Amino acid sequence: MDYVQLYWILVGVMALGAVGELIPGMPGSSLILLAILIWSVITQFAGIGWPILIVFAMLIASAAIEFLAAYWGAKQFGASKWGQLGALIGLVVGIVGLLPALPLGGPILGILIGPFIGAFLGEYLTRKELDGESKAKVALRASLGTVVGSLLGNLIDGLLAIVAVVVFVLSTWPLVARLP
Repeated sequence: MDYVQLYWILVGVMALGAVGELIPGMPGSSLILLAILIWSVITQFAGIGWPILIVFAMLIASAAIEFLAAYWGAKQFGASKWGQLGALIGLVVGIVGLLPALPLGGPILGILIGPFIGAFLGEYLTRKELDGESKAKVALRASLGTVVGSLLGNLIDGLLAIVAVVVFVLSTWPLVARLP
């Protein structure tokens, strides 16, 4: 296999990673980072300059974006610290708890359903000053905020992944065109 074939295989892996960023629970930035690392090692870091290093750092930082976006969404929709904590616990329980029960869709459903249920329970169980119906409305609003934030985080992660692939191709293609 020559360098050009390997290059396009790695770009394909990166494109798969960009799609994976849009789907909760799928590996995305890790595939892109792995492809960049493989290309860098094989070419002895030729053509790897500041744009690629910035993309590398950006993709590592994007791991926190989904969590921060869910937190922001919950906060914007009026969740208390208990609703936010419930969303985080729900995320972890959703991923781990649904994974064995639903091997195909477990983590995806867990990432979507877990924070929603966790935020709802966190708000509902800790709001003592409200009656039952008001507590349910506040809890539902906080849960919706968590979902909106998570979806927004996925969208931002997906856009960052697409930018990463484009920057990689634009930065490395001149080198690939000269390789044997």
